[in-house]
Amino acid sequence: MDIIKKPILTEKASFLTEKLNRYAFKVDHRANKIQIKTAVEAMFGVTVLAVNTAVVAGKAKSRYTKAGFVSGRAPKYKKAVITIKDGETIDFYSTI
Repeated sequence: MDIIKKPILTEKASFLTEKLNRYAFKVDHRANKIQIKTAVEAMFGVTVLAVNTAVVAGKAKSRYTKAGFVSGRAPKYKKAVITIKDGETIDFYSTI
């Protein structure tokens, strides 16, 4: 099971990184906090202090096409917010 799928690079996640030393990742929905912690420590070589997880609901999507009105949903995903030790950083652009 590939636990960490990709980092979440949004404005809100950047604020958490700059102010609180927290990083957000999209993770496998079957992974628990202990598995996420060991995966981040192994992949990035940092000390993880805390892991917070949330299942983000998919958004309703709709569009109007030539064939008519098409509606559906974006898939749900699990988000993990990782707090790492002060003084340590994760560089997404050279590691992944």
